[in-house]
Amino acid sequence: MYREGRTLAPTRAGASELAGGSQGLHTLKRGGRWLSDSPRPSRQRKPRRPKAGNEIRPSPLRPHVLAEDRILKWQTPAGWQYRTKIASVITQEGADAVFELVLAGLEPDTAKNYGAGLLRFTQFCDELGIREEGRMPAPEYLLAAFLARHAGTVQHKTMGNWLSGLRVHHAVNGASWSGDMLVKYAKKGAKKLNPPSLPKRPPVTLEHMEALLNGLDLAYTFDAAVFALASTAFWGCRRLGELLIPSRKAFRPDRHVARSAKVGYRSIPNGTRYAIFHIPWTKTTASEGADIILTGISGFLDPVTALRHHLNINSTVPGVAPLFAFEDGEEGAWRPMTRDVFLRRCNTIWSGTGMENLSGHCFRIGGATELLLRGIHPDVVSALGSWKSWAFLDYWRKIESIIPLFISQASDPSRLQLMKTSMDNFRCRHSLRDQ
Repeated sequence: MYREGRTLAPTRAGASELAGGSQGLHTLKRGGRWLSDSPRPSRQRKPRRPKAGNEIRPSPLRPHVLAEDRILKWQTPAGWQYRTKIASVITQEGADAVFELVLAGLEPDTAKNYGAGLLRFTQFCDELGIREEGRMPAPEYLLAAFLARHAGTVQHKTMGNWLSGLRVHHAVNGASWSGDMLVKYAKKGAKKLNPPSLPKRPPVTLEHMEALLNGLDLAYTFDAAVFALASTAFWGCRRLGELLIPSRKAFRPDRHVARSAKVGYRSIPNGTRYAIFHIPWTKTTASEGADIILTGISGFLDPVTALRHHLNINSTVPGVAPLFAFEDGEEGAWRPMTRDVFLRRCNTIWSGTGMENLSGHCFRIGGATELLLRGIHPDVVSALGSWKSWAFLDYWRKIESIIPLFISQASDPSRLQLMKTSMDNFRCRHSLRDQ
């Protein structure tokens, strides 16, 4: 499976050279000068044309910007007056610094979800003909009516995110928030009217990993990177967002693991091999990051061999590139591995074998399930995936719901019973209640 020699990746990867650079966030020094020293990335992406159903009435108060930028760039008359007032006191640079600092505290996906809430609320107000002055501060009955408009058709968790976005938008515009008792009870009602969840996608299984291995040509630099990434996400129980970049120009050294990361290959006295490297950020540990540990297994699905092969065949990729970047084209040229490119390659192979297309999260839940079925202690699996004990118990409920999709009829039923017994012991040991 692992062929000798080096072949450059085919152009089907569809990614372009990674561009560096960062846009600073103003910070106040002792001397009173505003500096730009934040690690926030530059905003080089352009907003796409709105999809059907995402249109709003044109207004100079709401420019066409990326969803994650709406919190700061969409305004109201009340917000404009507030920002003008504080800029007259702490200067425009100081005001911009405050607002950018607020945005820096939001994860990109969170800011994007909040931006979606602003869009839906604007559409709602447009439909009712609500004047701009009546949208901020939003009266409580208007917020409750907004919930009622989407109750039964939108998940209550999504509506909760929308309200959180509206609340942050009120905060950065100096507007009082009125989401009190009426909104509280409206949210309870929306939860009871929650629409059925979408059918759960099956997890990545050993059969998926074998199909990937058979469908990829590991003599190609691109395919070698794909398999190494898939193996790391699956056997390491990691989120894809912790291992690769979301788009070509989104690399951040403080968030994304770089090629310069030190990868150690070690073994313990019983002969077990493993690879270890550090990632700078995770969803649960934030900037503390986490150590990724990949334990060697027998056979062609060994993640240690996959990672080592990727790093060897893509040896000319510079240290400033993302870890799973790959050589491409001319000598010294390389491309970053992005989420879309990676999943497109995987799903092309899976669909060609009659398997269903999967999302990135399917690697994490599939790997955790496989390890539990192999008898790996739940404490070890939860540590491997950086779960807190209570969070892992909640995750276990998700695993239980997809086990029928995961275990074939040929599987040993004792594996399932062993896994359930281990999780029952895990729950008791950590004094966790199963709700």
